[in-house]
Amino acid sequence: MKQFAVGIGFLMFVSSLPADDSKERPAKPEPSQRIERAAAEKKPRILRASVEPTRILHRASYEPPRVPTRPVLLTTFGNSLPPVGFVTFCRDNDEDCKTGALKGDRVKLTASKLEQLRAVNNYVNESVEPVTDSELYGEVEVWIYPRNGKGDCEDYVLLKRRLLIERGWPQGALLITVVRDENNEGHAVLTVRTDGGDFVLDNKNPKVLPWTETSYTFIKQQSTNDPLTWVSLLPPGVAPQTTVSASNRN
Repeated sequence: MKQFAVGIGFLMFVSSLPADDSKERPAKPEPSQRIERAAAEKKPRILRASVEPTRILHRASYEPPRVPTRPVLLTTFGNSLPPVGFVTFCRDNDEDCKTGALKGDRVKLTASKLEQLRAVNNYVNESVEPVTDSELYGEVEVWIYPRNGKGDCEDYVLLKRRLLIERGWPQGALLITVVRDENNEGHAVLTVRTDGGDFVLDNKNPKVLPWTETSYTFIKQQSTNDPLTWVSLLPPGVAPQTTVSASNRN
């Protein structure tokens, strides 16, 4: 009986001792280990999520403004020398070069007016065979109405201008213009001034185009108020201007 009591007491003593949980509780990491673990647990996508929407919004909301390379209307920059051939033409055809005959008003561009421009442009282009002045007259520059169905670029221009004047177009809206073509050679076209912009009639093109849709560099043209006066279409100092307009390619 005495031994039984002692055994019970020993068991009670053992059960009152604190449990050893060293195997169940993980060891506390060192400070350096905690820093490494925290760095590894930082997910990069959290940072990207806070930055990328701003970038996307910025890209979507900004577009560079579109600036036209050339204005719709041709800009003049003071007086210029007329082509040599034009001076000779006016001496021989004074009725076509009367001072004060021009008016600078622009023509109201309607569908019928545009069709009239196309008809005259096509008629002259199809009726005249392109031949250089050197081949026809043995001279580099001769301004004259087409003869025997042949002519140079300025001859096309003169005929188109006369036909449009006969159809009621004001002379001040029909300006002989000198350009440099795609080969950087002199070339003559007829510029028509309308309230819808400046259009070009060209023996090299069956279409009547706004001047901004051509590949030409515009050099000079007749004044809107005086057929004997020419104005520059290039800013001063951009390039030297020639008094010869026609090229050997018509």
